[in-house]
Amino acid sequence: MPEKQQLPILLRNEPSTPAKILCEILQKAPPNEVETALSSSQIQPIPEIVQEVLKFSYGSPSAAVKFFRWAGLTHKHDEHSWNLMVDLLGKNQLFETMWDAIRSMKQEGLFSVASFASVFGSYCVVGRIDEAIMTFDVMERYGVEANIIAVNSLLSAICREDNQTAKALEFFERIKTKINPDADSFAILLEGWEKEGNVAKARITFGEMMIWVGWSPHYMSAYDAFLGTLVCGSQSDEAIKFLQVMKGKNCLPGLKFFSNALDILVKQNDSAHAILLWDIMIGSGLVPNLVMYNAMIGLLCNNKDVDNAFRLLDDMVFHGAFPDSLTYNMIFQCLIKMKKARETGNFFNEMIKNEWPPTHSSCAEAIAVLFDGYDPEAAIQIWDYMLENHMLSLDDSANALLVGLCNLGRLTELRRFADEMLDRRIYVYESTMGKLKNAFYKEGRSARDIYDYLSRKWKSS
Repeated sequence: MPEKQQLPILLRNEPSTPAKILCEILQKAPPNEVETALSSSQIQPIPEIVQEVLKFSYGSPSAAVKFFRWAGLTHKHDEHSWNLMVDLLGKNQLFETMWDAIRSMKQEGLFSVASFASVFGSYCVVGRIDEAIMTFDVMERYGVEANIIAVNSLLSAICREDNQTAKALEFFERIKTKINPDADSFAILLEGWEKEGNVAKARITFGEMMIWVGWSPHYMSAYDAFLGTLVCGSQSDEAIKFLQVMKGKNCLPGLKFFSNALDILVKQNDSAHAILLWDIMIGSGLVPNLVMYNAMIGLLCNNKDVDNAFRLLDDMVFHGAFPDSLTYNMIFQCLIKMKKARETGNFFNEMIKNEWPPTHSSCAEAIAVLFDGYDPEAAIQIWDYMLENHMLSLDDSANALLVGLCNLGRLTELRRFADEMLDRRIYVYESTMGKLKNAFYKEGRSARDIYDYLSRKWKSS
């Protein structure tokens, strides 16, 4: 099937430029008339224009080859243009034509490590790892030194592909006796092990890195990858130990690592190691943002560690991270789940004071907890706040209030609140009415009459 020529979308709506005109010719001209049409344009294919056309021709390799040959008749191609051509051919798996271009580059004396890096990537992306390695082995035949930059380019190309880090390590073990690895070599391998989640191999690679290059604040990408592998692999104890060693060597990672590690520990619901990690971060002078504070407070609240949650809440403002609705509501929910009635009432007041009120569902749960903790005044305060501030919906909170008053036998208040709720068309549940009936009927005839009145009003509404 003939190759379909298509004008790149990026060029379709742009003003005419020499590169755009040439691209349109490549798209529209019949294959046997491309060179004639290009020459008729009278556009001089200077290197800048050649490079622009090639960048937009990755989807049309046959046309790109014709254009490149035509352009080379009047202007000698520079190294950048040749590299683009080699990359374009490799990305389209036209490897024989790619090697023809490489041989031409050799004759021109233009081949470089950057050219080979492109070839490595083209082979690796289609799973032809062995051919990428063979390409490295023939570099010097093309007048290019096989140096550490080339080594790292090949390692990077291999490790970008899924589950190929073992292949990269195999090449690394062979080549390190000839070319000394640097910190980037180890960082690439460690990032590969991190992607694959291979803790054992990461530990061995990191140990070898210490032997070859030692410690330095400049090697942070390697440290981040190693520590990330440990945390993801549920080896947080070891990660904490390494962090303490790294702090002593002035090699502690930056905020990005701590943020990523915290996300992992939140998913693992590991609050114990998260606290240790957090304290190392704060102790090193790093300043967490609101998102990190909320993630940490949410994890602590999920594990009912409300004391540490309060500690972080108190610390936030000193680090310029001001708590928001999520911060307050997570702690409020934690106090409710722990049935800490007094603390729930006090924290509600703090939320209101700081203008971050709880959600209506949290209010209903808080009212129930406060009645269970024999603090009806605080429960009624929450209800009054909801009414005054027109919070919706009121149904759950209203029913929690009525049930709480029933359980305490406070019938005078029960009648008043029930009457008001029915007037407001608030939905009183049938189960709640059953509790009201039991509470009033136990108190004699006059109390029964009150219930009957409320029942008729409830049915009519």
